Amino acid sequence: MPFIRTSALPPREPLPGWVGRFFHSEHLTFVYYEVAPGAQVHPHRHENEEVWNVVEGELEMTVDGATTVLRPGEAAVVPADVEHAARALGRCRAIVVDYPARDSVGGVDVR
Repeated sequence: MPFIRTSALPPREPLPGWVGRFFHSEHLTFVYYEVAPGAQVHPHRHENEEVWNVVEGELEMTVDGATTVLRPGEAAVVPADVEHAARALGRCRAIVVDYPARDSVGGVDVR
């Protein structure tokens, strides 16, 4: 499927306050998140490389012990097996891309 209308994808909530619409290419997983104020992702690590792109709002990201606030047009690159966490400072929208593609996120099947 070469064209994706993300608004038509079913929303899934792998963590409280993180409502995402997931789709995949052959090698990548994409998720368009709408994040509630204060919602967070606990410190964790996984085998996937991840890129977090903030579209709207502010997202506090910690990657390998370094913390910053990302604003629209800013991104964080999370290497595979590196601890990271996130917290929305208000309502936020972000696009997260994983390589390689994932079958589940936060225990929710995303395929």
